[in-house]
Amino acid sequence: MNLYPLKFTPISKYRLWGGNKLNTFFNKGFTGDNNGESWEISDVKGDETKVANGEFSGKTLKELSKQFKGKLLGNNVYETFGTEFPLLIKFIDAKTPLSIQVHPHDHIAKERHNSFGKNEMWYIMDADDNAEIIVGFNKQLDKKTYSEYLENNNVLEVLNSVKTKAGDAFNIPTGRVHAIGAGVLLAEIQQTSDITYRIYDYDRVDKTTGEKRELHNDLALDVLDFEVQDDYITTYEKLLNTFNKLIYTPYFKSNVLFLTKTLNKDYKAIDSFIIYICTKGNVEVAVADEKYSITQGETILIPACINKVTLIPNKDSELLEVYY
Repeated sequence: MNLYPLKFTPISKYRLWGGNKLNTFFNKGFTGDNNGESWEISDVKGDETKVANGEFSGKTLKELSKQFKGKLLGNNVYETFGTEFPLLIKFIDAKTPLSIQVHPHDHIAKERHNSFGKNEMWYIMDADDNAEIIVGFNKQLDKKTYSEYLENNNVLEVLNSVKTKAGDAFNIPTGRVHAIGAGVLLAEIQQTSDITYRIYDYDRVDKTTGEKRELHNDLALDVLDFEVQDDYITTYEKLLNTFNKLIYTPYFKSNVLFLTKTLNKDYKAIDSFIIYICTKGNVEVAVADEKYSITQGETILIPACINKVTLIPNKDSELLEVYY
């Protein structure tokens, strides 16, 4: 059996801050309320996504990684991570603000949780008027002064808020305090990890438990980066029908493609799987004589053994292109 472009059945995640845009914007068909996250491609233990198309339908990403190794992942990826798929792809809908949080780096996450760390990035797909992102601090702090703000319950005063709109991109490395604001719909690319340290949660009570959610301030204090940046929004070019470099890290590389006509891609020089995330419009992904359609709010995984791909937009469309 030969590998082919793989689509997966998304996993819906209830979040007390979630809304209904995953259904209204992306037609996910999730049931219930507060659908905060759609896990599109996941190898997180207990939340492995399953193939939704073709002869491998029903197989998990883990099963295919074990079966095909470097052919699916790329030889370099396989040599580095074995059959652990290194990335987790999500869509997130914040009807109300997320908790203020931070993620640990690889070393601490391995030591404390036997997990990868959680470096991530966000690409804003839709934002209500005056929607904001919290990212970083608005003044220089140290552990002592930060702890004083926390103990006095006014940590919000030292957090940096940024107005956001569709097309904005944010790099969220480990250690950087952050939160998605109300009214934001975004695509998230991250390491395969579900480790989050909550710092502040607005004293909310989760209706499913009747209790406030756990905070992790002792754990967070050791990982917080207090350096203040001049600007947290990533600047990038917006050239048509080519790749525009977005955010490159040691953990993933991301480009954005604004497509108005057919584009041929050759990945011979990239020893990695490729993930396309459709953030606008509709694109046919052609490999050999087969075509695979993805529309806004869908993802597809191109195995590393496939080098030539043709992208055919049915109208003006946007793709995020992600690889290791």
